[in-house]
Amino acid sequence: MAPNHPLITILVALLVLAGMVLLAIRPSGEADPSTDGTSVSSAEEEAPPPAEGEPDGLTVVDAADVVGVEEAELAYDGGIPASVAYPVIPNAEPLADFLERELNDEAHAFEAASPGAVSFEAEWNLTAAGGGLVGVRMTRVETDSEGPKEGYTTYWYDTATAEHHPSTALVAGQEELERLNTLVREAVGNGDGGSADPDVIHPISSLYDSMGFNPGGDLVVEFDAGQVAPVSEGRTYAVVDAEEAGALLSELGARVRDAATVGVEDFEVSAPAQTAGNGGGDGPGVGELYPVDDGVDCSDPGTKCVALTFDDGPGGRTSELLDVLAEYDARATFFLTGHPVMEHPHTVRRAYAEGHELANHTLNHPDLAGLGTGRVRSDLNTVQALVYRETGYTMDLMRPPYGSTDDGVASVTADLGLAQILWSVDTLDWKDRDASVVRDRVLKGASDGAIILMHDIHGTTIDATHTVVGELDARGYTMVTVSQLLGTTTPGEVYVDRVPDVSEEDV
Repeated sequence: MAPNHPLITILVALLVLAGMVLLAIRPSGEADPSTDGTSVSSAEEEAPPPAEGEPDGLTVVDAADVVGVEEAELAYDGGIPASVAYPVIPNAEPLADFLERELNDEAHAFEAASPGAVSFEAEWNLTAAGGGLVGVRMTRVETDSEGPKEGYTTYWYDTATAEHHPSTALVAGQEELERLNTLVREAVGNGDGGSADPDVIHPISSLYDSMGFNPGGDLVVEFDAGQVAPVSEGRTYAVVDAEEAGALLSELGARVRDAATVGVEDFEVSAPAQTAGNGGGDGPGVGELYPVDDGVDCSDPGTKCVALTFDDGPGGRTSELLDVLAEYDARATFFLTGHPVMEHPHTVRRAYAEGHELANHTLNHPDLAGLGTGRVRSDLNTVQALVYRETGYTMDLMRPPYGSTDDGVASVTADLGLAQILWSVDTLDWKDRDASVVRDRVLKGASDGAIILMHDIHGTTIDATHTVVGELDARGYTMVTVSQLLGTTTPGEVYVDRVPDVSEEDV
């Protein structure tokens, strides 16, 4: 039977149809007005677990939370017992290869630098695993004739690029490391009541080789036993507030902070890296200083350069000499002898941090000529290792004691990458312990391109520098390192000064 009011029927049908369309196009997340206005997502992600660790230490990742991780033992071929373990993570083989090489080099450097070396041990833990990054913290125990000493190094690995990075790479640049150094000096030993000496902390790679973050995101810098405080105090640390540290971080540093401050569950490197990097660059890294000032050109006829060199130190008053040099923004080259390096390691680090050049002057000052290549190599290797361990710098200059050299010395120094540096002006300050005599000989002998020989172990020489440095500056000389003066040198070759040889045709 047909409806008596067809128009009303049509209107009702249209209203029903409009309601169905509105229901169809309403967003799925929109609350149903018939409910209390709340909605719950069925795919809500679970929050990551919190990071583990203490406020004064780097975060700790349980190795059981890293899929497939195993432990390898270093096959050390040195002359002392070594027990060294490191992690091997599937699809991160470049990290294991790097750790094997690095730890082997560390053990050899300890053995070379420590005539009384007894044993070398190292164990590992993970401090971050996430965000495409892995942090490996190594704890080593070096035992010598004075007993055991604990030290720390933390490395960072990018799983996508296979690049390994030192801890200093967490900081944006050298300027930022210097600013961090100021904060660390203020904070070192905080909360521990230790007797660390802030004045021996400098912005160099050897001191900032173990950095990471605590669970709260503060930057933690840790120092080896004996580095900045007495050995008996063990590990010394500084905790820098997250906000202050954040402004100093590199892009890598920010990624590391984000990865280290969350917990880890079933982390794995799903595939090998598509590129093979090594974490290095063409120039020096953060905390690695070169003894050459790009703003000085000693080949410019308008620049008078002279190299002040000091042998046999550091001595008890070398810090005073460094103060004098700093007053005039002067640079010098220190030909270091091994035993004084052991006695004054803080002075060595300061000289390096302030832009001076460090060079090898043997362990105990023997006459190298005729000594035999084996003994020459051993003697020089010890000092190379000593200085590297204190500063992170590999020296490329040496001075044979007494200026005594021969073909055997030339062969060994060529192998070790060391040029032989003699001198053009001998002050004889070791013989004539008179400050005025030393001063007069320096000023009389100074000329563009000269290399001047002195010894910073003599108090009269230190006294002389108080006037010598100021007078040379007043005469228009730029006091530079030997490397600045000579430019590129050839290992094994002998250099006396920068004055070019004059041929008969030029006369």
